[in-house]
Amino acid sequence: MQGGRRTDIDGGARRFLCAAVALASFLLACHPTSPRTPEVMPSAPPENSTSDPRTAPARLERVAYQSPSTGAERDYFLYLPEGYDADPARRWPLLVVLHGDGERGNAKEDLDYLLKNGPLYEAWIQKRDLPFVIAAPQLPLYGRDRSISYLQSRTRAEIPLRLADGVPARPPEFTTPAPMLGAALDADLPWGPEGPPDGWSKLEADVVAMVDAVTQKQRVDPNRRYLTGISYGAFGAWYVASRHPEMFAALAPVVGFGHPELMAPLAQAKLPIWVFAGGRDTTIEAQYFYAGLNELERLGHDGFRFTIEADMGHDVWARVYAGRDLYDWLLGCSRARVQEP
Repeated sequence: MQGGRRTDIDGGARRFLCAAVALASFLLACHPTSPRTPEVMPSAPPENSTSDPRTAPARLERVAYQSPSTGAERDYFLYLPEGYDADPARRWPLLVVLHGDGERGNAKEDLDYLLKNGPLYEAWIQKRDLPFVIAAPQLPLYGRDRSISYLQSRTRAEIPLRLADGVPARPPEFTTPAPMLGAALDADLPWGPEGPPDGWSKLEADVVAMVDAVTQKQRVDPNRRYLTGISYGAFGAWYVASRHPEMFAALAPVVGFGHPELMAPLAQAKLPIWVFAGGRDTTIEAQYFYAGLNELERLGHDGFRFTIEADMGHDVWARVYAGRDLYDWLLGCSRARVQEP
């Protein structure tokens, strides 16, 4: 299919190692979602076989924890890539993923909704070789299931299944009938620094505790921890990164803008940022992104880029995570200082 135009504001992060990025990955196919509910279990070798850690299959685990935000026991997903056990001395990059509004839940049986899109969908359902440890918590419903239609009507039939052989077809793109238009700056933002109501700012402590726990218990490189988020999760990613800029080596919010009040810590840390918007997105319109990005630039931070997928609506994440550009860019970012020659 034909890809849309992109608008990029690109600069080099002075204190980080960032790889160059190609700008052409448009890989979506159209099809219905699998109606079956996945059994999320680690892949295991056949009985009586000899397991070679160098080719050990990827596995997806549920990790239970006591939520410091809610007080309840909750789970998060932990994805360990193929070959994770091959070299005990190897340290892997960590990708933290914050989901959107439609994937909220009780972080137990509802956790499977996190497999619908994003890096977990790509790595676990599409079986892509993404060389990251991936950690993904779930945002509580906070009563939104009583008023939001897409939360009231969702069913487990929407959750894609990991197939024993092959991969399922990808879901179709959202319908985007609106014409492509330019986006003028609009500084009259609809929400404050915390983002839309009942968002990830309320679960900040859980995200930070999860990052610390995964870093300590798994073979994670603390200089290569990345944060990305989709829609509601993008607002959460901006918020958490601003509050804890030392924790991450790069930030990638997808279809969620950053409030200008969040930018000072990100600029001071020179955190590499790649933010995405949709030119036809009527949910989070592109004009709202400029106020925060202009503030970053005013503060002297040139290590960010802004890509508008002009032909897409709110589901920009489907194209972004289906490609290679974002993952390659993340892997080139590290908190380690550039060594002088």
